[in-house]
Amino acid sequence: MTALYDDPDFFAQYQAMPRSQAGLSAAGEWPTFERLLPDLAGKRVLDLGCGYGWQCRYVADHGAAAVLGVDASEKMLAVAREKNAAPAITYQQATIQAFSAPAGSFDLVLSSLALHYLEDFGAVVAHVHQWLAPGGVFLFTVEHPVFTAEGSQDWLYDKNGEPWKWPVDHYFDEGKREAHFLDRTVTKYHHTLTTFVDTLLTHGFSLQRLVEPQPAPALRDRPDMQSSLRMPMMLIIKAQRQ
Repeated sequence: MTALYDDPDFFAQYQAMPRSQAGLSAAGEWPTFERLLPDLAGKRVLDLGCGYGWQCRYVADHGAAAVLGVDASEKMLAVAREKNAAPAITYQQATIQAFSAPAGSFDLVLSSLALHYLEDFGAVVAHVHQWLAPGGVFLFTVEHPVFTAEGSQDWLYDKNGEPWKWPVDHYFDEGKREAHFLDRTVTKYHHTLTTFVDTLLTHGFSLQRLVEPQPAPALRDRPDMQSSLRMPMMLIIKAQRQ
């Protein structure tokens, strides 16, 4: 994915997306995610797959003492440093798999729509548990297992070319999926709901919240939000380190 997001043509298309231009206000799941954030005052925060740094800027503006945004894409981080810089924020180029930090370095670890690009969810959870201080929070969004299961991430259409049904197949067959996104073939990884939850529980986390968000009311008339009103596209999980 690093090379893809740093490809000029692909990145130009990504920049044109509403949530790329307007940030958190254009993200349908953001109001739900925001409500799940813990008290940010004085917190040390890590954002895995920070992209443009919208969440980094938000938590810094709401009292976080130190924020580290990690992303593999040089182009993503260039935009983050331009649009979402703040004294409390540091940006670092690294893949999530290669990133490391001393034990207990953070009070809150965030990740937004990045972890479904990784094959080994268990390895990520183990690392996050190590990086968090006791009582720290892991709050993340991923594409919903219903959305990723069949693989194509597209509707079945009726005879008039209108979305008819969403295909859910091979749900229990976890692993690699090839989806079409911005005129490219993108590799993602499907995991069941059981895998997401049980992996957290068996790695020393307690489950605090699990939410299947719908778009914010103000965004529900937008064409790009219609699919999210018919089936779950995202999953938000909040877990606490024991």
